[in-house]
Amino acid sequence: MKSQATDGPQDPGQASIKTRRFSVSLVWIVPLVAVLVGISLVIHSVMQEGPTITVTFKTGSGLTANKTEVKYRNVVIGHVSEVKLSNDQKSVSATIKLDKQAENFTREDSQFWVVRPRIGAGGVSGIDTLLSGDYIGADIGVANARSKHFIGLENPPPITYGEPGKRFMLRTPDLGSLDIGSPVYYRKIPVGQVVAYALDADGKGVNIEIFVHSPHDVFVTQNTRFWNASGIDVNVGANGFAVSTESLSSLLVGGIAFRAPEYSPDDQPASENKAFELFEDQQTALAPPFGKGQYLSLRFDQAMRGLKVDAPVEFLGIEFGRVVSVNLDFDAKKRSFPVNVGIVIYPQRLGQAHLKMLEALKHDPNDEAAGVRLMGSFIENGLRAQARSGNLLTGQLYIALDFYPDAEKVVFDPTARPVTIPTIPGSLEQLQEKLENMVNKINQLPIDRIAGNLDSNLVELRKGLVQFNARTLPGVQTTLGDVSKALQSASSTLAEDSPQREQLTQTLDELGRMSRSLRELSDYLGRHPESLIRGRPDNAAPMDMKAPPRN
Repeated sequence: MKSQATDGPQDPGQASIKTRRFSVSLVWIVPLVAVLVGISLVIHSVMQEGPTITVTFKTGSGLTANKTEVKYRNVVIGHVSEVKLSNDQKSVSATIKLDKQAENFTREDSQFWVVRPRIGAGGVSGIDTLLSGDYIGADIGVANARSKHFIGLENPPPITYGEPGKRFMLRTPDLGSLDIGSPVYYRKIPVGQVVAYALDADGKGVNIEIFVHSPHDVFVTQNTRFWNASGIDVNVGANGFAVSTESLSSLLVGGIAFRAPEYSPDDQPASENKAFELFEDQQTALAPPFGKGQYLSLRFDQAMRGLKVDAPVEFLGIEFGRVVSVNLDFDAKKRSFPVNVGIVIYPQRLGQAHLKMLEALKHDPNDEAAGVRLMGSFIENGLRAQARSGNLLTGQLYIALDFYPDAEKVVFDPTARPVTIPTIPGSLEQLQEKLENMVNKINQLPIDRIAGNLDSNLVELRKGLVQFNARTLPGVQTTLGDVSKALQSASSTLAEDSPQREQLTQTLDELGRMSRSLRELSDYLGRHPESLIRGRPDNAAPMDMKAPPRN
């Protein structure tokens, strides 16, 4: 060992240099390793860091920097790093750092909203945030384009992307009580909800977007009818009251129901985003097709209080149209204010009568000129429109088309558009006119003179009765008494079993009854002299009960 250590000459300088290099490596190796580890951690962190996006909300309620989380399907995918006011101070911008795995949430149609306790049309949501605090909910989009700036939703979306089902569009004149989240029913079972609504481009209606969950979306077919199931439908008919509603929730938040008519066999499922009409009620929705409508004009020279838009139009008691307008006009010649009423009728709703009429008259419903000529022939035969009372309690009116052969003839203008149907006064107006004529006739009678003459006649009659009771009646009774005595004398001279004596006895009885009747008549007329004019009442007591016979 010693000989090895001392073999060969050794250079002192070289030994010194070797020792210095070894000492430098030992000093710097630990920091160098630490720097390398740090750099690797930074690189790993950068590589694992997700994208940063900004979401704009109207308020910062529930948002806290470095605390509020972003969740998807209740899994944390990021957190809020900063919350600040926008430059115009009209909104709040939240900077969100997403995880690497959440990179697809930068699709431009992704949605973000603040989850907090809410009570809405879809029910109660966000109850768990009472303990955990508010957080931002997210829904991944489907678009290929990317974005780093988003507009936050004020309310959670009713459905999320990728949920199985179909969307459909409904057209309606107004929204009514419907709202986002309102349920959609099929045979009273909730199968979907309203997801969006917006006005038409011309502002004359509302487009409602609904979503029907799978597998119930197959029940929406080409001929399916949708109607507004909000509130309670009350019908009053011959069988009493009929109340219909879908569910308790539809009373509070509204709802939509759908079903295909029974007369639509071999119906096929509807395609996605197919447009349907939203009807007002189930009866209207499931009614047979209306066919082509025909607009007509009516002109009434009477007040039309109680006639409203959508009031029914009937033909011989069958409803086949409705009122579409009620407008007041001015007639410069007559200085009057007539009422113009617009109606639309659907002849196809007359059923077999309409089909047989087309067949018998060989009429083409698509020929407008022929239709006008046909309407003119009906008017010539007495077709008239009349406003009738539909409800005596509410005073509501409806329009009735009927034939009146004795109606006054009118000149029909075939060039007028819309076609004008002549009118006649309503049944109530006719009754009022008759009552008014009767009252006028009664007012024209000389009531005072008749009453004066009647009073004087009663006075003279009373005087005559007094004279009759004082003079005539006693004389008649005396004469009857003398006759009775003469007859009694004659009866005593006759044999008891002779026929003449029996006849005299009967005659005496008749004279007695006549005398009593005269006394009763005299007494009754003394108490009721007006009976000579009015007659004796039917319920008057017998005269023999009022005035017993005198002895």
